[in-house]
Amino acid sequence: MRTLILAAILSLAAAPALAGQAVTLKSETLDADGLITLSDLFDGAGSSGKVAVATRPGTTAVLDAGAVQLAARRAGLDWANAEGIRRIVVRAGADGGFSAPAARGNVEVLTYARSLSAGEMVHPQDVVWAKAAGAPADAPRDADAVIGMAAKRPLRAGAAVSLRDVSSPQVIKAGDAVTVLYEAGGVSLSLDGKAMGAAGIGDTISIQNTASKKVIQATASGPGQAVVGPAADHLRSLGRAQYAQR
Repeated sequence: MRTLILAAILSLAAAPALAGQAVTLKSETLDADGLITLSDLFDGAGSSGKVAVATRPGTTAVLDAGAVQLAARRAGLDWANAEGIRRIVVRAGADGGFSAPAARGNVEVLTYARSLSAGEMVHPQDVVWAKAAGAPADAPRDADAVIGMAAKRPLRAGAAVSLRDVSSPQVIKAGDAVTVLYEAGGVSLSLDGKAMGAAGIGDTISIQNTASKKVIQATASGPGQAVVGPAADHLRSLGRAQYAQR
């Protein structure tokens, strides 16, 4: 009996997708009144375009692409999402997005969903895939490369993401007490020092030995911690992105 019920549920869930009208995501998703409808999101939505899927409380709204795809299917529309878009940014617009679509580019690039201040951390909802005529030479292929990183400078909403825009969040600030560790061949040594500058994980930082007052170069490995020797070489080789605080 449970098998029959499950089969019935699956057939009902699949029906809208099989019979759905194919639609494409607009290159620029806008709405004018704060109520986001399928026509604001898709070209070719037809009579289903009046179906509301979300509200926009501010100047922008970030929608989960999977939830939008499900809402479209329930309304009889089929969005294939071949590009694998994970989030959709909807911005305020005077015409609600019903004007002729902007010229489409031929490259999917990661863009900022909102403006970020220098030092602000990039969160998952802060980036979204969009179409553009081209991409920066160091454009990331995956959003995970910048999520958890900190903006080096003010970043504008809608701008293409570049790896030059971000760096590891600071885990050590100038004046912080830092423990420096050295480990190799079964030998483990440590010293206490004071940070002469700020650093993120994987950054080289100058540390003044509290006892001798000598300044050494170490690699930041965490809040109040740094390493020298093989551990520092290994940490730098892994790259900053893998050590960004998520």
